[in-house]
Amino acid sequence: MYKFLMVIEKSKTGYSAYSPDLPGCVASGKTEKDVEKLMYEAIEIHIQGLLEDGISIPEPTSTSVYAIISKSAGQTA
Repeated sequence: MYKFLMVIEKSKTGYSAYSPDLPGCVASGKTEKDVEKLMYEAIEIHIQGLLEDGISIPEPTSTSVYAIISKSAGQTA
């Protein structure tokens, strides 16, 4: 079982997504839910393509952490 990080970003026209561990594996959609579904499909297709080409599936190395910063950060008194 593999666990790939999926990065979803808001764009001017909807949402886009990519996986840092799978270069070239991207998706876009109108809603966050749409792009997440499409990205799952893109990852599956990407991995199938790697296997068909005799390329090993890369080990996932990316993780995520949220940096929560207060709105007053960086303000001086």
